[in-house]
Amino acid sequence: MTRARGRRNGSGAGAGGEAVGWAAVEAAVPEFAALVRERFGLHRHHVLATLRKDGAPRLTGLEADFRYGELWLGMMAGSRKVQDLRRDPRFGLHVNPGGGTDLAGGDVRVSGRAVEVSDPGLTARYAAAVQPPEPFHLFRALLTEVARTSVEAPFMKLEVWRPGRPLRTMRRTSEDPEVLEVLEVLEG
Repeated sequence: MTRARGRRNGSGAGAGGEAVGWAAVEAAVPEFAALVRERFGLHRHHVLATLRKDGAPRLTGLEADFRYGELWLGMMAGSRKVQDLRRDPRFGLHVNPGGGTDLAGGDVRVSGRAVEVSDPGLTARYAAAVQPPEPFHLFRALLTEVARTSVEAPFMKLEVWRPGRPLRTMRRTSEDPEVLEVLEVLEG
């Protein structure tokens, strides 16, 4: 199991948050992990968020791959996202929503830190299995949060897992008092 402690200096996972490899997610919440992995598997390309040098977000397309108990992020050599992650490894990855607006399978996202793989043997093993365009950079995702939003009529259901915590499930509707109060302020 891959684990790391986040740091507050901008290179960590957040305010001291623990970051774990994909195998730890599967061990802690197997049914939830299966739903997340299945949702990622529906499409090849997803949306990666990194931080630019000035701190602004950068959104780019990315192929994510689950293999060997890890979530891998492969990138073209010299890409801006590689530069971003080398400078600040924090990332967010949003599953491709696909066509339509029904959230079939849920809306999934993960976040954490990307660790560049420097082991040539591991990179070669990955390349032999996946056959990406070469040269490429390979990063392993250490996760601080895995989230899934879905519709469970009449509710919007949000499931969030963080290392060391149980899976948290929240259900709400647009009729919830807190939401109505915000709408009244915005419309008033």
